[in-house]
Amino acid sequence: MANDIRLLQHDRQVEEPFEKNQIGSSAMAYKRNPMRSERICSLARYLMSDAMNAHMTASVQWLERTLDDSANRRISMPEGFLCADAILRLAQNVTDGLHVNEKIVEKTVREYLPFIATENLMMEAVKRGSDRQQIHEIIRTCSMEATAQMKNGNACNLLELLSKEKEFGLTLEEMNELLTPSMYIGRCPEQVDAFLSKVKPLLEGISRESAEINL
Repeated sequence: MANDIRLLQHDRQVEEPFEKNQIGSSAMAYKRNPMRSERICSLARYLMSDAMNAHMTASVQWLERTLDDSANRRISMPEGFLCADAILRLAQNVTDGLHVNEKIVEKTVREYLPFIATENLMMEAVKRGSDRQQIHEIIRTCSMEATAQMKNGNACNLLELLSKEKEFGLTLEEMNELLTPSMYIGRCPEQVDAFLSKVKPLLEGISRESAEINL
């Protein structure tokens, strides 16, 4: 989760909480680095490596009776719990104040949606009698050309390129009708609802204050 937030904040799609006078970078004043998510990733790597102590220690026990695991456990187990506690506290802070820049998300989706929709476009062309292999090759060549244009700083013109291909059989207007973002999210709404239906009963009766203490 923290890795994904860092990647999305890099593209300005989401932002973790940022205090009014918080410094995002000691050298570059304009930056808003995802410091909490970076800290979560750092601690998570430590916790994962700390968990290796258990099987590494067990693998060298003498007849399961030696006490060379004692000193190891006295350090690794308390530090592991403290580390997990810190990660949970940071995660709660990040999720409580996470901000989604919906306009940036929409702009990004719109920019790459023509590529995402190519399978649907291909199937629609096939329904109208076109040869699948031929349509696949048209999409491939046009996609490469559109990508090259984008690498030169131009806007994505994939749909325009496809509309100029007579064999493709779809007009620009007809293709735009297939570019509704909600058509490409699969079962995400149902999966979120199913997850929440399982979690909400577990949280009933727990106040925010007690949850923070437990964390």
